[in-house]
Amino acid sequence: MEGEKSSVENKQILFKGYVAGYPTEEDMVQATSAMGSLKVPEGSAAVLVKNLYLSCDPYMRGRMSEPVTKSYTQPFTPGSVITGYGVAKVIDSGHPDFQAGDLVWGITGWEEYSLIRVPQVLVKIKYTDIPLSYYTGILGMPGLTAYVGFHEICSPKKGETVYVSAASGAVGQLVGQFAKLMGCYVVGSAGSKEKVDLLKNKFGFDDAFNYKEEEDLTAALKRYFPDGIDIYFENVGGKMLDAVLLNMRNHGRIAVCGLISQYNLTEKEANYNLFCLVTKRIRMQGFIEPDHKHLYPEFLELAVQYIREGKLVYVEDVAEGLDKAPASLIGLFKGRNVGKQVVLVSRD
Repeated sequence: MEGEKSSVENKQILFKGYVAGYPTEEDMVQATSAMGSLKVPEGSAAVLVKNLYLSCDPYMRGRMSEPVTKSYTQPFTPGSVITGYGVAKVIDSGHPDFQAGDLVWGITGWEEYSLIRVPQVLVKIKYTDIPLSYYTGILGMPGLTAYVGFHEICSPKKGETVYVSAASGAVGQLVGQFAKLMGCYVVGSAGSKEKVDLLKNKFGFDDAFNYKEEEDLTAALKRYFPDGIDIYFENVGGKMLDAVLLNMRNHGRIAVCGLISQYNLTEKEANYNLFCLVTKRIRMQGFIEPDHKHLYPEFLELAVQYIREGKLVYVEDVAEGLDKAPASLIGLFKGRNVGKQVVLVSRD
């Protein structure tokens, strides 16, 4: 039994130091620490978990930069274990809400075992007939992000036109499917033929294109949306946002989920078409998932129903082994992943 081991080694991924420009695998270091036992310290309200799946998410890039302005997430601490969303099994608990054997998702460490001193960051997994890895994506933070961004921020109506950038990613693939379920016309963009095929043939988008093959993004969007765009789910920023603004319809809505094209630039790209916000009376709003945690229960019930009915499908890119985590995270910013990037740490 794991709980009876007197001493164990804990493999970990540490953050080496703050990064400017594109991060590399060398910015993360593999290490091993010794744990006295797989027990919570006596008298502690902490929870000890064994990590099963780890999530690689674009927002983690911001946590690798030296803090200049206050952000909604704390930067990683050089020399410390990287943290992020994951799925885990409770090994021992000093908190009354968690028992050994419980399956949970939430913020954990990039390591085999994590001592969670603030268990409020964990959510007990209610439905185990669905793949546990889904709680890093469709049933976790990315899923709620897609749900909130589309339904709450964009206020969609049946028949409206919807454009999703980075559409094959963890969030984008769900936004497109939510839009189709609402009766909207949906087009997505991605960075390879394989991803474009997924959007059209797996996720049911009405159309999709490879933005890397388009010399003029403004003209491309005009081709796919001759009458304009009602809703834009923004994941990219930069030149893409400028092109979209010129193609938005009056009273359009833009939900700003991410700006991945800008994360690794030392000098950010300027936007030149923001005047469209005024002339077209566009509502553009940024949002983050933690502000909407109260919606998770209703989202979970709806998403589980859709999954079971085959109305929502999800694609994951699973890398096996904790040692694959650094390369998997870096791959997000180079477009290597197809679908939600997940790292499998342990199967039990």
